[in-house]
Amino acid sequence: MKILQVTPRYPPQSGGVETHVKEISERLVERGHQVTVVSADAGAEGERRERRNGVVVRRFRSVAPNGAMHFCPQIAVAVRRSDGDVVHAHNYHSFPLFFAALGAGDRKFVVTTHYHGGSASSVRDRLLSLYRPFGRWAVRHADEVIAVSEWERDELESDFGVDATVIPNGVDVERFAEAEPVEREWPYLLTVGRLEEYKGVQHVIRAMTELPDYDLLIAGSGPYREELEKVTREEGVEDRVEFLGYVDDEELPGLYAGAEVYVTMSEFESYGMTVAEALAAGTPCVVRDTGGLSDWTETAGIVGLTETASRSIVQTVRQLENTSVSPDRNISWQEAVNELLQTVYVSS
Repeated sequence: MKILQVTPRYPPQSGGVETHVKEISERLVERGHQVTVVSADAGAEGERRERRNGVVVRRFRSVAPNGAMHFCPQIAVAVRRSDGDVVHAHNYHSFPLFFAALGAGDRKFVVTTHYHGGSASSVRDRLLSLYRPFGRWAVRHADEVIAVSEWERDELESDFGVDATVIPNGVDVERFAEAEPVEREWPYLLTVGRLEEYKGVQHVIRAMTELPDYDLLIAGSGPYREELEKVTREEGVEDRVEFLGYVDDEELPGLYAGAEVYVTMSEFESYGMTVAEALAAGTPCVVRDTGGLSDWTETAGIVGLTETASRSIVQTVRQLENTSVSPDRNISWQEAVNELLQTVYVSS
């Protein structure tokens, strides 16, 4: 089968959607399918082509105000001219999904929305408001809609009137479960993800003033890093907060396994892939009880918070010290791909 994946960004760009598309694409190639990824992250150099682990990647230049939306009409043309049997577009919150719908024609059109409803940025909220008629049309135009969580499925039914199939993000379970824990002089808390304001890392940094026996490791890069570094100086904790930047896939499992507690105060998530990875590594988690993260709060070893006050984060970290977790909820990426092939792509 020839499968065309359409996404705003693709690795080495980091993020949950980027990881999702990479993992399913590479495993589809391993199964003998031909996979081409079309993305809108070429930067200033225009179209670029490359092959990554068997996946053909075509990157196009886009207009991305405030790092969002990735307006890229070339994608519609690229999709229309492609010979894919299935066109699978990702991320409701960006224009490539809409342009994929325009170019799909009569081929099977699949959408994984990664939908979280809104944005913590007023600029992005305005852009999403203008985009909504286009995004709504594209989602309703799809032959199959996939949600990565029960929460997301309910949101899609409420906002778009579509009945989505739930296929959770997978985890490379063995890689995380068997990871050798990173050893450091001091115990540490961990947070992983793109550095954006809505991810809430600033709340974790502020809580460090009341957690003097811990370091905080922050894995990931993004436009909010400078502001986060400013917060560490204002709070006087810069000697216990380390910005790791981009962390290679081979190093990440050990970081999870070595952490005392994983913390994410993200405001908008459709699933919470980093929580799944921490869980697989046997690390308890503090999450913000909102959006897709709410689905995790009934899992052993995970506590959800309805507020981001330092006292709440501190109390919950203390509560979770030396707590056992239940990794059984996770599915593997192989299982996720099985679901795609057997229940979504099957009729193509």
